[in-house]
Amino acid sequence: MTKQEFAQLAAGGVILLDGATGSNLTKAGMPKGISTELWTLEHAEVLIKLQQEYVAAGSQIVYAPTFAANRISLANFSMSDRVEELNTRLVDISRKAVDGRALVAGDITTTGKMMEPKGELVYEELLDAYKEQITALANAGVDLLVAETMLCVDEMMVALDAAQSVCDLPMMLTMTVEADGSAFFGGNAIEAVENLQEMGADAVGINCSLGPDQMEAVVASMKRIAHIPVIAKPNAGMPVIDNQGNAIYSMEPEAYGRYMKVLVDAGAGIIGGCCGTDPSYIKKLKEWI
Repeated sequence: MTKQEFAQLAAGGVILLDGATGSNLTKAGMPKGISTELWTLEHAEVLIKLQQEYVAAGSQIVYAPTFAANRISLANFSMSDRVEELNTRLVDISRKAVDGRALVAGDITTTGKMMEPKGELVYEELLDAYKEQITALANAGVDLLVAETMLCVDEMMVALDAAQSVCDLPMMLTMTVEADGSAFFGGNAIEAVENLQEMGADAVGINCSLGPDQMEAVVASMKRIAHIPVIAKPNAGMPVIDNQGNAIYSMEPEAYGRYMKVLVDAGAGIIGGCCGTDPSYIKKLKEWI
């Protein structure tokens, strides 16, 4: 997919993304504390069923389950030498699942480590890690790229730098924020739009952390300065942690769809769901838009 083709898609109306992957894999039996990417490879049928249901519900773009398949994060499981293999195989699963009925986005995310001067992670190390993963994703045949659940503007800029240095694929970027739009490791949603669209990002927005009922002001403020599409991919409300340490999301699809319609009215041009959502939420979004 070219950047021009992505722009044409966005100009045609609201783009519908998929919903959560991780929380649905957990419901399907994935244990805590393991590599999500490796578990997905070993239980490909779970992902295929989920992504087929997303496409049936109306998702136009499905995220490949390559979320943390970068060398820094994979080192936690002694798998930093398997970046190309994991990304290639995981993209292949998603491409087979959607079977040409939706676009497949190569998904990258934060390493969870703070960059200098606040932390020890240096620009070059993060850039090389993202370049390696994005190269693998591009070679695997993804249609576009997405960097999601990013924790600061700086790492979003590094991810975009990495993408632009190895391929010409369109790239969407979203960060997780507080209700006031501030990021957890530095910067805010406004800075993200200003910096990333200037660098050539194809869409910028927010995902995770909040429910759609808490995002209207942030989305509206981003839209006021954005000349590229604004993304909203929130959780199914704010979670409550039960006695077993599980996150319980209480917002049902009907309410979720109603609040997401508000975000579309506020300026969101690309929407979907994050933690706690499933294909029934995407189906409701399609009905509302």
